[in-house]
Amino acid sequence: PFMKASEDAKSVGFIMVTTDKGLCGGLNTNLFRAVTVKLRDAQAAGKTPQSVAIGGKGLGFLNRIGARVIAQVTQLGDKPHLDKLIGPVRVLLDSYTKGELSAVYLCYNRFVSTMKQEPVVEQLLPLSHTELKAQSDASEAESGVSHGWDYIYEPDAQSVIDELLVRYVEALVYQAVADNTASEHAARMVAMKAATDNAGNVIDELKLIYNKTRQAAITKELSEIVA
Repeated sequence: PFMKASEDAKSVGFIMVTTDKGLCGGLNTNLFRAVTVKLRDAQAAGKTPQSVAIGGKGLGFLNRIGARVIAQVTQLGDKPHLDKLIGPVRVLLDSYTKGELSAVYLCYNRFVSTMKQEPVVEQLLPLSHTELKAQSDASEAESGVSHGWDYIYEPDAQSVIDELLVRYVEALVYQAVADNTASEHAARMVAMKAATDNAGNVIDELKLIYNKTRQAAITKELSEIVA
């Protein structure tokens, strides 16, 4: 079911991964802009957005714009656990399996480097056969081993692949949360360094103005005494 799109569905799902705290520059703001564009596109296509908020900042943003939030999870900490994410994510997955959603999008900040984090709004469901095939080919090319044996599945191949795809989707969400956490720490480190440098510059400027004013006052007093 995760590889089939329901054309009759009137809703589209969004999983938004943001931070719980601020002071991390424009990390969340850039993601909000990208999500806003996607929400407008969905509404223009006649779809009703349903959202899952992971992180306090995203929850506040969705509430401000009046989006429907069907599940939420906050305060995950620096080491997010999959068991805390499964519940809210399963709400959207179950809705998609029932054919209530035409697509599910995953929104988060991808960690590129310490100085660069890019907002990403990518389609999570339906899964693309081409993308899965490309990942499989890349894995085989990296390992140098090609597998083509005929396995016997218990209970049956369909049940096994269905369960694996559920775990695969959950792993993608967890990877997005981990990526966003890394982006948060990097962005906060850069933002705090910039703030510290700016504060140092302001202190130096004020100290210079203070010394000039003090020197001018002393010169004026000496001139009056001499006069």
